[in-house]
Formats: sequence, structure tokens, C-alpha cells
Amino acid sequence: MPFGSLRSSLCSKRLCSSLERPTTNNEKRRADSCCNHDSNSLSVSSLFLLLLLIGGTAFAHGPTISAEAVCDLETNTIVIDYVATAWGGFVDDPSSRANAQIDILLEGVLADSGAFEDPDYSFSGSLQKPSDAGVGDTVVVTAFAAADWGNGTPGGQSESVTVTIPDDDCGPDLGLGRFTGGGHQIRIDGLRVTRGLTIHCDLLLSNNLEINWNGNSFHMTEHLETVRCTDDPNIIQAPPPAPLDTLVGIGTGRYNNVDGFTIEFTLVDGGEPGTEDEMAILIYETANPANVVLEVPKQKLDGGNLQAHYDPPHR
Repeated sequence: MPFGSLRSSLCSKRLCSSLERPTTNNEKRRADSCCNHDSNSLSVSSLFLLLLLIGGTAFAHGPTISAEAVCDLETNTIVIDYVATAWGGFVDDPSSRANAQIDILLEGVLADSGAFEDPDYSFSGSLQKPSDAGVGDTVVVTAFAAADWGNGTPGGQSESVTVTIPDDDCGPDLGLGRFTGGGHQIRIDGLRVTRGLTIHCDLLLSNNLEINWNGNSFHMTEHLETVRCTDDPNIIQAPPPAPLDTLVGIGTGRYNNVDGFTIEFTLVDGGEPGTEDEMAILIYETANPANVVLEVPKQKLDGGNLQAHYDPPHR
């Protein structure tokens, strides 16, 4: 209903009905003023309300954005994850949420873009942290509607969020590393000690470690008792790149097919071609540690290779 008609209707109900038979000149003037009002004219307050409602239709359009600085385990760097979403839209016009180009700006510089499309009208992504942003610094992430909205409303709206760079340890995840190796590895006092192994920096994963010497053998059970993986900056392990260069582990297993023995070992990947790789081995009876069946102090390998690797995430 037009505002003029609404006003006239209210007048007729509230005043005119009570002034059907005006008894004084003042009442007659009031009835004439209200009931004879032009139904197409608007009061100043009605006009303001109408403009506000019309303007609100455009102002309601806009993107929303949330963002957080997190550690990317694949690159071991801080990145900024964001989610951009369209406004709620009109119930009877889903296209009012659509927008073909939403720009994502980092510190005012275009860093990414996407579109609000049916059915989610949302998209997400990751941005590299500015190189000059340190721990405790803040950066501003903005979503900007570069295109018009699906119902024809002009774009140009934006929303920004401030993100604080956290004090996170984003270094290599040593829990994602492993060692492999094989072949004749160590000679001691003329005795050749060979081994084959796959050892993970994770107590939950299955491992393999076999030691052979002078007709004897030791087979470690699948899981380690303890493991410690480290990355010594003084050791150039690559290639290939890996999150560790040293692994120290303790496990149990069978000596000459008899259970009840423990192995303590150290693995060091000193880089290619393997001449700087090192290994230490100690195997003894678990119930009687003084009964040592093999001891090889840490020393460079005589042949073969120990190789550290990244270990894909396991679920």
C-alpha cells in the first residue's frame, strides 16, 4: 500500500469515523485536513522511511570473510587460511547472493579471487604470509565484490578482518620422517655386520629392522619402544630433503629366533653418497642387560647407505 494511501486509511479509521458529524468549526477543519488529504502525497517522515528501505536493499549486499594464521605442515611456513561467504540474500531471490568476482586482498594487494556460486555461495583458500610480517604483527585480509551481484545490484562492497601472526613453531614435523637403508653397512674387528631397515619417527607405525652377523640374526618386532628424531643444522643430509638427519630408537625382538632381546640403535644420514652416514648398534638380553650379544659403537659405514625421508601423513 502506498504511504499516502496508508496515511489516508489511518485518518479515516481513527479520526474521520469520530468526526462524521462535526459539531464545531475546529472539528470540521480537522476532518477536512485528514479525510480530504491527497492519497498520493507523502509526508516527510514517510518519504525518509521509503528511501531508507530502498537503500537498504543495496546496502545489505556484501561479502563476509574470516581468516586465521596457521602452520602449513607441507611447507613448514605460516599461511593465512580464509573463508569468504556471501551475505544472506533474499529468500525469494537466491541470485542476490551470487557474484562472479570476489577479490581477496592482503594488506590492500590482490592476493586471490573467487566467485559466489550456487549452492554454497562461498569459497576458501590460503595466502602466503607477507615476508616482513613477524610474530605478533597484524595483517588485514579483505574480501571485495569486484562484480555486480546476480540480481543486478552494483558491487563495490567489502569486508576486512585483522589477523595476528602467531608464535607457532612451524619447523619440520619430525613425526613425519623415516629412515631406510640396506646392504653391508658396518665392519668391526673384521666382522661384517649387515642390516636392512625401515624406521619411522612414530611409535604407532610398523617398522622393520634386521641385523645379521657371523651367522647370527636379530629381528625387531614391528613397533618401537621409544624413538627420538632430530635435525642437526651442522649435518647436510640432503638430497633428498627430509625433516631429520638422526634417529635414536629402542625396540625388542628375537635373537636367533629366541624372544626376549632388546636393541638400541642410532642412525645418522650424513648426505650423499653415504660415506658420512653413521650407525650404532647394541643388542642384549632384556632380562639380563649384561648379556650383550652385539655391540657396534657409532661409526661411519663401510658400505651402503642410510637415507632419511619425509614420511607421508598416516591415518
